[in-house]
Amino acid sequence: MLNRVQILFDPLVRLLLLAILLASFLPVTGEGRAIAQGVSNTVIFLLFLLNGLRLPRAEVLRGLGNRRFLLPLVLWVFAVMGLAGWAMADLAGRALPASIAVGFVFLGLLPSTVQSATAYTSLAGGNVAHSVVAAATLNILGVFISAPLIIWLANSGVADGNVGFDIGALQRIGLILLLPFVIGQILQNWFGSYVAAKAHIISWMDRFAIAIAVYVAFSSAVEQGVWTLIALSEWGILLGIVGVMLAIGFGGSWWLGGALRLELADRKAFLFAGAQKSIVMGAPLATILFPPEMAGLALLPVLLYHLLQMVISAPLASRFRSSQS
Repeated sequence: MLNRVQILFDPLVRLLLLAILLASFLPVTGEGRAIAQGVSNTVIFLLFLLNGLRLPRAEVLRGLGNRRFLLPLVLWVFAVMGLAGWAMADLAGRALPASIAVGFVFLGLLPSTVQSATAYTSLAGGNVAHSVVAAATLNILGVFISAPLIIWLANSGVADGNVGFDIGALQRIGLILLLPFVIGQILQNWFGSYVAAKAHIISWMDRFAIAIAVYVAFSSAVEQGVWTLIALSEWGILLGIVGVMLAIGFGGSWWLGGALRLELADRKAFLFAGAQKSIVMGAPLATILFPPEMAGLALLPVLLYHLLQMVISAPLASRFRSSQS
């Protein structure tokens, strides 16, 4: 019970709930949407610049050498979970709006979240070094892998969804995600230590950037009538399919870690890196990749998954820890 209360008071969860509430009652529309999108793009640029500054190149390179751990994890996160998301999108498309169904493709292909995967691995007594390197590497690969695969699968006819693959989407990804990350990596030797010293402030900047992206995306969903478009029974279907994705993510990654005969500490790191999905990548990518009228609805499965993965991870990590004592 205490873990669930702590989750509700998690700063990022509170900001996400506030962004959804604000968008529900005061959505940005009309001419204001272009201004809000510009602000969102600016903070996303800053977010990925900071990511580039603080992800140590040496650790990532060391992690790339641990192929027995990293290669199966990459295949699990982007191939197996991606196919699971595609299958769930096909299922969801029979009962839910197409924009929401495509969101399951989006969910399946996202990388894991760096901060919480590492935190829960530490709480569970897992291999924190492996977790940090794996999550960081997955997020770097996600910039290059997630967007093209999302575009390809979403345009493959699933749920009659259409992301609208065009050169403009690739340009936005390059300018808003890739360029600032590369700049951050280049400037890391000069400013990396400063960013590390201001970790608390930087963490809040991250959270506000994500909340702004969610607000802009969800405003479009409210304008499309998300609260009237989806009936109560359909919310139940949406939660049920998200639950299936959670079962695949957590159950499958734990089983695969065992099948690979990883040591227990490595298996725990594999579990949290393989099962969790990143709202840090998801919210900005949704606002860049999807049309405004589609972004908020496509983000719904990710928002629900993110909240529920924390509800699962906290007691699970605590149970792992208590079993060692």
